[in-house]
Amino acid sequence: MSTNEKMPLNPVVRLGAAWRIGALVLAFGLAVNFAEAVEKGRWVATWVSSQELLDPPKTASDPGLSGHTIRQVVQPSLAGDGLRVMFSNLVGDSPLTIGAASIARANGGSAIQPDSACALTFSGSPNVTIQPGAAMISDIANFPVRAFENLAVTVYCPEVPAKVTGHRGSRTTSFIVAGDAVAAPEFSAPRKEEHWYLLAEIDVRAAAEASAVVAIGDSITDGRGSTTDQNDRWTNNLARRLAANAATAQVSVLNQGIGGGRLLRHGLGPSALSRFDRDVLAPAGVTTVIVFEGVNDLGTAVGARKRGEAGASARDVIMAYEQMILRAHLKGLRIYGATITPFEGFKMYNDDKSEAERTAVNHWIRTSGQFDAVIDFDAMTRDPQNPSRLSAAVDSGDHLHPSAAGYHLMADRVDLALFEAGTRP
Repeated sequence: MSTNEKMPLNPVVRLGAAWRIGALVLAFGLAVNFAEAVEKGRWVATWVSSQELLDPPKTASDPGLSGHTIRQVVQPSLAGDGLRVMFSNLVGDSPLTIGAASIARANGGSAIQPDSACALTFSGSPNVTIQPGAAMISDIANFPVRAFENLAVTVYCPEVPAKVTGHRGSRTTSFIVAGDAVAAPEFSAPRKEEHWYLLAEIDVRAAAEASAVVAIGDSITDGRGSTTDQNDRWTNNLARRLAANAATAQVSVLNQGIGGGRLLRHGLGPSALSRFDRDVLAPAGVTTVIVFEGVNDLGTAVGARKRGEAGASARDVIMAYEQMILRAHLKGLRIYGATITPFEGFKMYNDDKSEAERTAVNHWIRTSGQFDAVIDFDAMTRDPQNPSRLSAAVDSGDHLHPSAAGYHLMADRVDLALFEAGTRP
């Protein structure tokens, strides 16, 4: 069935039906759910998307998102017996209005399994207005989540700011149609975009021992070179390995990569230092951080030097790492440093000085003892005969970003013992 017509959401599994019963009954039900959440386990983020400014409409005929329904597919890495969803208007220049939202099991393309659809509410209401710079978390939904099963989050937005909050590099197809089609089992002739919109985090009510590891990085973490709709970034592959390992089966992996991102200065997205508290310290259940960023700081310094401008040095990158280490340790988190991978052959970034700076940064990561452990992606991916270049086995072809096969190799060589509970490297 392919239609944008509404079908009723399942009243058994959704909280959305509760608002018809009355505010007092709803408040009681939410209090019971909260008490159950505390008793059964803990809240842990199972999926995240680092928020940034999306490109505005490019033509006068582009309708934007106001008055449209967006269906976006996500893949959680940790199971739970309930969930809550965070929507963001971080960079919006006006209020964002959500008229209706739901979550369901995805069924390929824009299709969902209709009997799984569960309405999302906000303090008992099906709609919410999110002011510029703010975010809103939904009420608890009693929706069982299975790890690595695709879910579809559908949201109808009567009003969306001109400056849209989302994530450019989703490597996952989102589907957009006019009108309120939240309950449609499948969209008819939808607009397709490889972005996520307004969707920042999904938490699950997980086992008491569950926790999350968050990776902050640039396009290599964001998945440039991976396969659209296949979830084969290095973080996805690491999550599957952790889930299959008994000692780490309750650990989720959160990808907070932004393509073009830098540590110190804003790039195509906000700098890592400016978003560290929001993207690393704030998500639910985080115990471990992986920092895999710095290549764009060193690489863009090449062009800066040619223009006679100051560019980031190895010392600047190391200073940024020290700040992240300090902030993570203040919150009691483990923080691991990943070495910067080779980029000789990517002409915009590569000269003798940038390679010397990369070598100096990697030496500091390996030897300073400041990070709690080292994940040596440089050693994993370099060409043994020419260590300043990616090996052919991992190179996507641009000599900077690994391929899907390269991302598998990187994840396969990470020591899973680093993520066991109580590990103190």
